[in-house]
Amino acid sequence: MHRTDAQREGKRVGDHVSENTKPSKLSRSFSQAEAKEKPGSDLPRRGEEEEEEEEEKPVRVEPNPRMQRYLVAVEYIGTRFSGSQKQPNCRTVVGTLEEAFCKFVGQPVSIYCSSRTDAGVHALSNVCHVDVERISKRKPGEVLPPHEPGVVRRAVNHFLQKIEGDIMVTDVRCIPSDFHARYKAVERIYFYRLLSGPEPLSTFERERAWHVPEKLDVDAMKNACKILVGHHDFSSFRAAGCQANSPIRTLDELHVTEVASFLNFSSTSERRGIVCDEPAWCSNMLESESSTQCSHVSSTSIGKCSANSDIGFGMRTGHRCYVITARARSFLYHQVRLLVGVLKCAGTGELTFNDVERILNAKTVTAASPMAPACGLYLGNVKYELP
Repeated sequence: MHRTDAQREGKRVGDHVSENTKPSKLSRSFSQAEAKEKPGSDLPRRGEEEEEEEEEKPVRVEPNPRMQRYLVAVEYIGTRFSGSQKQPNCRTVVGTLEEAFCKFVGQPVSIYCSSRTDAGVHALSNVCHVDVERISKRKPGEVLPPHEPGVVRRAVNHFLQKIEGDIMVTDVRCIPSDFHARYKAVERIYFYRLLSGPEPLSTFERERAWHVPEKLDVDAMKNACKILVGHHDFSSFRAAGCQANSPIRTLDELHVTEVASFLNFSSTSERRGIVCDEPAWCSNMLESESSTQCSHVSSTSIGKCSANSDIGFGMRTGHRCYVITARARSFLYHQVRLLVGVLKCAGTGELTFNDVERILNAKTVTAASPMAPACGLYLGNVKYELP
């Protein structure tokens, strides 16, 4: 049966078209996926490491010549966000971006993220797409040529910086109307920061990393990575709320590296050109400028030295910083944080090489170690084969 002209005109632009009257599996999956990202959705909320489409599926669309789709890269500190996905009465990444875009273009827009992040999870580069119709403000109803990407970035950032200053658009690109930020992604990279050391975490590092008081055995953590990397059934690293069809994933990279801490200032020995036995990233383990002993000013001075007397009054001992990198096309719900939890236990000696292998083979999340907190997780990059 052929569709009438009225039926064709009544079809919303951008819908996924099927030749049959019954929606295809592809159309249903796309509609459900976008519905989950719509405001007011009743579907359960998911967090970071959201399960993604396993395969790139061809999508047939009816382009709207009045609309321009933009691919937008954003960075944000997740501490004051209740996650990325829009929720009622909560400050979210998508909600904040939509508000800024609305102020820029003068009409509501819908934003779709490549990867969803939980409350407290940060992003060095999350990616989303948005459709914008440029309407003349002087002549309502008159459609103007699309804004240049650079104009979009500067204008949206102008409004974002007026709010909290914890989110910024870093890049914008024009893309075809059938390019979807989530389903076109070919690779995602997550980083997780751990700070190891007995001293309390610095104020500057709070909510930016997981503080592990114990010393970490990096070699043991790297050996554990060798078990977990590759193509596996990751049921033991899949949170209970995960709705992925399959727990099978290919983890292309899982690696532990010691790096410079977030705040890394030169020590006395470095400034004087003295060779230090400690690695360069440990230069924040500050030294005393003169003597390692406390000087008693007078008999009425404080008679006892503080715990940090060996590095100078007012100085504090730093932490060793480790970054765990996880790279794959897609991840299960909370997969990265569950992996980090096991690697941390391998580093402290709570788990052996055989224990990690046992947890993987158990195929139940109850066998895994406690999940790492959200504050140390960073969505690092989302890779595409851009047109």
